[in-house]
Amino acid sequence: MTFDPVMPGIVLAVAAATLLALRAVALLPAARAGRTSVARWAVTTVALLLLVLAAARPVTGSAAGERNAQRPQEGANIYFLVDRSSDSAIPDFGDAPRITAMRSDIEEVIRAHPDARFAIIGFAARPSIDWPLSADAWSLQPAVDALTPYPGIDSTEVNAAAAANILRYQLISAGQQFPQAENLVYYLGSGAGESTVPQGVFDTPRIDDGAVLGYGTGPGEARLREIAGQLGLPYVPRRDGAELPSDRAPESGTATATDPATAPQPTELYWVLTMLATALLLVEIYLTTRDLRRTRAVRRQAPS
Repeated sequence: MTFDPVMPGIVLAVAAATLLALRAVALLPAARAGRTSVARWAVTTVALLLLVLAAARPVTGSAAGERNAQRPQEGANIYFLVDRSSDSAIPDFGDAPRITAMRSDIEEVIRAHPDARFAIIGFAARPSIDWPLSADAWSLQPAVDALTPYPGIDSTEVNAAAAANILRYQLISAGQQFPQAENLVYYLGSGAGESTVPQGVFDTPRIDDGAVLGYGTGPGEARLREIAGQLGLPYVPRRDGAELPSDRAPESGTATATDPATAPQPTELYWVLTMLATALLLVEIYLTTRDLRRTRAVRRQAPS
């Protein structure tokens, strides 16, 4: 078994130590209250520790150790920069809004790279990391399905390059963690054609492949072409029903770790741990609710 934590191991270790210290403080009152309270203390403590362990993302399988050793050379780092402004709600892809076509294109890229790591950076006036860089494509799907236009942001306030700084730092971090992995960037947007605010500029480390995917036409298209030039990527206007162009294929005769036939698939265990923790916490919630109801009933029956 190996671990692929969602955050630095030292952070998880500090979190676990802090949690144990706090739970140790709560043990003495529980012990004074009797065995039932100690049992409930233990259930809650175990549930919280299971959540910390789930954050460490344990991975098992016959090839788990080999996969972990080769991780810096495996797969690609793929970043999706998704325009979640009100422009993405315009229904010019049949009767569907642009964000629907964006989600479909994202899913197609994910299917084409089964061993890659993915990140989603949404933006409108400001950026946000909607999904940190991770190889957990199974859990990524709900995050893709949840991509919708931000409410309450006027189209005149959109910065088409709002994700520039976050992307830059993400690429620098990935270069340190996965020095031999390729970095692919897919920008999906409309170009903020109605925006009246100053627009940012992309200044990033080397990007190996990807594309700037444009949805809709008009004044935003020129800005999308500028962004494509800044990123060093081709500009691809998207049309309803058009196929998404694939990125370049690996060189012939070169075996890569991203080949599904050669890359071993580990088994993620974090979801088992989170389900167990949830079940234990639900028991504690039920017992706490029951105790509160009993306390209120006693107070009502007590003579004034």
